[in-house]
Amino acid sequence: MKLLIIEDDINLANTLARRLTKHGFACQLAHDKAEAIGIAKNFAPTHILLDMKLADDNGLALIAPLRALLTDAHIVLLTGYASIATAVEAMRLGANDYLTKPVDMLTLLRALTGTCEPTTELIADDIVTMSPERLEWEHIQQVLHTNQGNISATARQLNMHRRTLQRKLQKNQFSSKS
Repeated sequence: MKLLIIEDDINLANTLARRLTKHGFACQLAHDKAEAIGIAKNFAPTHILLDMKLADDNGLALIAPLRALLTDAHIVLLTGYASIATAVEAMRLGANDYLTKPVDMLTLLRALTGTCEPTTELIADDIVTMSPERLEWEHIQQVLHTNQGNISATARQLNMHRRTLQRKLQKNQFSSKS
């Protein structure tokens, strides 16, 4: 199984590739629209994991060209900005599935492969309960990324005092873990 991961967040793309390689996928990464089309032509993936927001591009706009190029590929749209309208549009354009971030590995594998039975290895290796502290850290990082590193805007969006947010970021307790 050949998987093309189209994701502008390089760390997330690398993490997904590492994990999905353990489950039998040969992975290639693309971080923007032009790179994705080029790799799709040369690599001819059987599966595509497509982020909806690619920097200044919209992943929805990639579905039709990818579908035209790879008629049998299984396309899964992954988004942190889920809505019924975008889900309907993604399916209309040719996506096979639509998932919201954060997504657990079991759900992702089910969407990519269509299988419903988890393997013992999957349960042992990939289903990890996230601590409340880790969940908070991940959420802060996502909002900070959305606000392009602006601490004040992130603090306002999180309904948190700016100094409190700065203290949490200085702790940097989860940055070295994947």
